[in-house]
Amino acid sequence: MRTALFLLLLLAVAAVPGSLVPQTSADPNGVAQYKIDHPELYPILKNLQVFDTYTSVWFSAIYLLLFISLIGCVIPRTKHHLDALRAKPPRTPVRLNRMGGFRAVMVPGLVEWAVPSTGSGTARSATEIVDAARGILKSSGYRVVTFDKPGEASVSAERGYLRETGNLVFHIALLGVLLAVGVGGGFGFVGQRVVTTGQTFVNTLVNYDSFNPGRFVDTNTLSPYSIRVDSLDVVYEQSNADARGEPLDYTAHVTAKTPDGKAEKRTIKVNEPLEIGGTSVYLLGNGYAPVVTIRNAKGDIVFRDATPFLPQDSNLTSQGVIKIPDGLSKQLGIIGIFRPTAAKTMANGPISTYPGLDNPKLSLTIFSGDLGLDNGSPVSVYALNVNKLTQIAGPTASSPGLDLKPGQTAQLPGGLGSVTFDGVKRFASLDVHHDPTKTWVLIFAICILGGLLTSLFVPRRRMWVKAIEQPDGGIRVEYAGLARGDDPGLDAAVDALAAKHRALIEPQQNESSAAETKA
Repeated sequence: MRTALFLLLLLAVAAVPGSLVPQTSADPNGVAQYKIDHPELYPILKNLQVFDTYTSVWFSAIYLLLFISLIGCVIPRTKHHLDALRAKPPRTPVRLNRMGGFRAVMVPGLVEWAVPSTGSGTARSATEIVDAARGILKSSGYRVVTFDKPGEASVSAERGYLRETGNLVFHIALLGVLLAVGVGGGFGFVGQRVVTTGQTFVNTLVNYDSFNPGRFVDTNTLSPYSIRVDSLDVVYEQSNADARGEPLDYTAHVTAKTPDGKAEKRTIKVNEPLEIGGTSVYLLGNGYAPVVTIRNAKGDIVFRDATPFLPQDSNLTSQGVIKIPDGLSKQLGIIGIFRPTAAKTMANGPISTYPGLDNPKLSLTIFSGDLGLDNGSPVSVYALNVNKLTQIAGPTASSPGLDLKPGQTAQLPGGLGSVTFDGVKRFASLDVHHDPTKTWVLIFAICILGGLLTSLFVPRRRMWVKAIEQPDGGIRVEYAGLARGDDPGLDAAVDALAAKHRALIEPQQNESSAAETKA
């Protein structure tokens, strides 16, 4: 158990890097941006598999060792618990005055009393008094056993085995979660796709921007469904000046076509995913996609599309890349900065002061040269390698960068053509999850919580009542208890048992006439 606890703590520590840096499975765009922002640190973290923390060799090793350790804990403890359930409560100790909550009462040897089974009777011996205590304890949920010998009788009672049952349920359910997560990782997948309003995402491998399948996923058998993003509604705080621009609500209105071909109008909100085709589609993020048209010197359109720009701050100052490999006399690479509400001055740089479209502006820095698209190497659509490019419009070029408002057109340097800022669309970043074991994970999680609460709040205790016949004909009745673990209610439980038992065997006797001593 000590080993399991150590490994559980180590697993929690090992999961920390996954929250400090973006993960390839959840935020591939963030990983690409991290590479740009930290070019020296990135290769070190990549070699250490920090960007794939939860599937890394070192995290998997801790995970598997914890799994094995928990199995080694649960099996012997389960056997021991089953043996304990079948065993009888232990014999009554010889000296109860050493136990917790000890009480001793002198009772006359011949009194009228109420027998639980018959309603009345006469107490003539220690055995009959102990039988009364046995009935009380059994009705309170204790497992009981009586012991008789000449002149003395006692009952030993025990309860609280549910505490250990809850403890075992907790550990077995924890094993179940580990197993379910492992199986789900093998048969599940996670994919991301940025979808501009008006576009349709079809659940096929080629339509994902990034796709991370489990080891046993057949990508040729993905559920055939599609999602068209009709519109994206975003509500920002406007009345509170101190919180102006804070997002209040995101809602993506979509048309979902299910695998059986039925089209449905649905919505996707934060923490309210769309369930379709055995997957959960989450609204992971959103932003702006400026619509840009580029024409060559003859006026022919060589590019027209809504290009998603990645947000750089909370006011959605966004950066994007447009690549023109064909149609012009030179290959062009364009780095754009989009500001939904452009600041009136550029004192702090090209920034937005509000995330809504109050004063949209698009600033373009243009490069020409070899874009590196013909060598077969994968290239991010959100990054532009300018090492082999020449800036022809921008801060270090002879021509200034282009600043456009919606509907404006500007000429490209060198008579290459023109660029038009047609308008702005919204985009939604969709995160698609398929986890066949999520229901089992939920069940095991509920069992973990239930088992933990049971193991914390169910007391494990033993109780004893002993009746000893005295030479003068009286009977000495002793009460005591023993807690298995922390049990602040033990003394009160012994008091309650003694009071209930005495009320049964001394119904006509005044409380003050009984001689009672407390250890």
